[in-house]
Amino acid sequence: MLLDGPAVASLTARLSEVDRRRAARYPGGRGGRQPVHTCYVPASRIGPTTPRDWGEQALAAFADHGFDLSPDLAERVKTKLVREPVEDLRIDFEDGYGAPGTEDDDARHAASCLVRWHAEGIAPFSSGLRIKSFDTPALRDRGIRTLDIFLEVLHDLPPGFVITFPKVTAAEQVEVFAELLGAFEDRLGWRRGSLTFEIQVETSQSIVDSEGRLAIPAFIAAGGDRVVGLHFGTYDYTAAVGLGAGQQHLGHHACDFARHVMQVSAAGTGVRLSDGSSNVLPVGDTPQVLAAWRVHYGLVRRSLEHGFFQGWDMHPAQLVSRYAAVFGYYRESLADDARRLAAYAERADGGVLDEPATAQALSASLLRSVDCGAATAEEITQATGLSMDVLRAYHRRAV
Repeated sequence: MLLDGPAVASLTARLSEVDRRRAARYPGGRGGRQPVHTCYVPASRIGPTTPRDWGEQALAAFADHGFDLSPDLAERVKTKLVREPVEDLRIDFEDGYGAPGTEDDDARHAASCLVRWHAEGIAPFSSGLRIKSFDTPALRDRGIRTLDIFLEVLHDLPPGFVITFPKVTAAEQVEVFAELLGAFEDRLGWRRGSLTFEIQVETSQSIVDSEGRLAIPAFIAAGGDRVVGLHFGTYDYTAAVGLGAGQQHLGHHACDFARHVMQVSAAGTGVRLSDGSSNVLPVGDTPQVLAAWRVHYGLVRRSLEHGFFQGWDMHPAQLVSRYAAVFGYYRESLADDARRLAAYAERADGGVLDEPATAQALSASLLRSVDCGAATAEEITQATGLSMDVLRAYHRRAV
């Protein structure tokens, strides 16, 4: 050795603090299931059977209008709409709700419905509410009051509960909101850190702050472990950057830039990403519905190809094109992903030299296909020769 141990140790000692900060800031993936979508329903339209109603309406639209899917894919979509039509639902008290004078009553009613969904076994995998923004004192006070009423009616925190925090423009807003949730936990006797939230990225200031820095890293730091997601707001963002109405859509390059910033900012933090929505709704006669489904299908596929595995759905009939796109995406890649992962596990020559990080991505894709119902655990095990526990191990860490 040209350098002895003490010499090397003295040079590298100061990196221990760097290692600590990196491990704290970038703990890796969150693990567990991520919903493929978030359905937004105005609070005034919430009822005792809303998740089931969405599935029934989607099935009716599928039966009335059809969709050009293979028999196998069509059957998988129908089965999903019966068994689990909604994976994630947000009770909306913001843009989709407006400002009616009944918000107190709607908050009580919506919260009681959420309690009932869980009691009757029809609750989505995850659910919660979107409050009004902290943009102005009036909106801020109204949002906090609604959240207060909602949480008091819940009494006990249901599994998978998450709050959406919209139109964030400053890290201080995130910091205050996180502290506010801690105060609610203390009053309700809930475990500290049990209330989590997702930040909506829908303002120009949520991408680049007033000093020219990327804003999202500061947002995530301000919210700490409570921040579990970043959700892109298509139409507020495209309007904020000055696009005309005809160019305000999810496929615009301005949205690509924002999403790439979201990806880079959240990578390795455990904060999950969700894409925005399509406002081309599948309503009207059959040609109109089919045209809207094709638009939505294409946008969902585009999101998946860009690494956004979740998105917003605003209408029950969008569940048809959502699951058609998601299931088709995973099933098309299933055989090749399984072959490559099996070859990696055996260190065999599969024609592609995969890195450990790629094996991690392959296993993540296969696990997502099982979580959403695009494939069964038995199919994946048979295709890879690997148990689900092995796949989860690959997903947790690159080996």
